[in-house]
Amino acid sequence: MPSFQLADRIKALPPYLFAQIDKVKEEVRSRGVDIISLGIGDPDMPTPDFIIDALAQSARNPANHQYPSYIGMLAFRQAVADWYKTRFGVELDPKSEVITLIGSKEGIAHFPLAFTNPGDLAIVCTPNYPVYTVTTEFLGGVVKYLPLTDDNDYLPDLDSVTSDEWRRAKMIYVNYPNNPTAATAPDAFYEKLIAIAKEFDVIVVHDAAYTEIYFDPANKPRSILEFPGGKDVAIEFHSLSKTYNMTGWRIGMAVGNPTLVAGLGKVKENMDSGAFQAVQEASIAALQQGEPYAEQFRAIYKERRDVVVKALREAGVQCRNPEASFYIWSKTPAGFASSAEFVTKIIQETGVVLTPGNGFGAPGEGYFRISLTVDSERLKEAVARISSKL
Repeated sequence: MPSFQLADRIKALPPYLFAQIDKVKEEVRSRGVDIISLGIGDPDMPTPDFIIDALAQSARNPANHQYPSYIGMLAFRQAVADWYKTRFGVELDPKSEVITLIGSKEGIAHFPLAFTNPGDLAIVCTPNYPVYTVTTEFLGGVVKYLPLTDDNDYLPDLDSVTSDEWRRAKMIYVNYPNNPTAATAPDAFYEKLIAIAKEFDVIVVHDAAYTEIYFDPANKPRSILEFPGGKDVAIEFHSLSKTYNMTGWRIGMAVGNPTLVAGLGKVKENMDSGAFQAVQEASIAALQQGEPYAEQFRAIYKERRDVVVKALREAGVQCRNPEASFYIWSKTPAGFASSAEFVTKIIQETGVVLTPGNGFGAPGEGYFRISLTVDSERLKEAVARISSKL
């Protein structure tokens, strides 16, 4: 048998966080333990019926059985532009400032291919979604991490980046509402970031997948494109996954600066064949009619948040009370050498699946993340099991 060797870039990859968690979870399940999975941000509620009905109708149209456009149907891109206008007050040209994605993860992973050369610097605010760094490193780029900590309210210290580093930087990745910390960003942060990006010609990559999971209607998370100059420097990645419980549908969008959108489109032209048109047509229905359902989902997540925060605090576990997203970012209890040790103990001894904070980057050490992706009664049971091991 031949001996095939993986490429160095693959050998250098750390184990994918959620894949590792799945392995431990399956080992515990094989012992007959009742698993409560709070590890992955995958909504447990079903996609609304009206979206499913729209998909069923569109799937019967033979025109949708052929190759789709790699940049997406104009009708879907128009629906995205209309939604951005309604939700954020942002004007977008659907032909040049919107592109369809096979989920936002795909777009985020492909984007650096259009703008990163070997040796280019990318700034990543961390703890972070692991995908931000992978393609940069595949391309021979260099990553500088900006720590997000409780002391700085999980906002990066932009002043800690030297002028020389800003001049070298090709792009900066930011994510608000933040995964995993659930932090939100104030207006002043976006305004300062845009000013720096304009001064040093730095691309801002904003992952905005969680803007529609918020708990105070008077304080909705904002798009970076709302701010003066935002469209000059930014591309924003969004998705229908979390908003309408459509993670398995693989549909999202990137919007913003037309040069950045076109660059991503050039990569997609050569790397994939676009999203299934029936899914795009169903997604148009979601964007046009889905707000009442999104409001119901927010109310459910708010109830779950309140249940978990109360129970954790009663158990003596410190945690943030998030204003957005469906994550609870909590301090690892004393007596454990690492967040991974704590999470492993909890999974193996109670069947409750958590995510260690250091899996998102070094500043996440000492924390763990809970996903609010089971119902309130199961969440109460999960926290009770955790408390029994403290």
